[in-house]
Amino acid sequence: MASMINQDEAMQLAAELEVEMMADMYNRMTSACQKKCIPPKYKEADLSKGESVCLDRCVAKYLEIHDRLGKKLTEMSMQDQEVMKKMQQQQQPAT
Repeated sequence: MASMINQDEAMQLAAELEVEMMADMYNRMTSACQKKCIPPKYKEADLSKGESVCLDRCVAKYLEIHDRLGKKLTEMSMQDQEVMKKMQQQQQPAT
């Protein structure tokens, strides 16, 4: 029963961490793309075509890099898990 609670708590913590990381990524992306694509002083309330295109590309690049990093980190994590399993198996005495 205790392990079930620990698993539930771990899953909830992981979900909360993921939401926090996504919010952070969104905030960084918004800030970076706004600084890059929208001048601090503007004359019109609406975005110009150039600003819209710049924002679209900036967001697309940001999300693509985020996706690539996520895949690479997952791959590295899985490799680490495999190495740990092999080390544990080697440390176990032969019966």
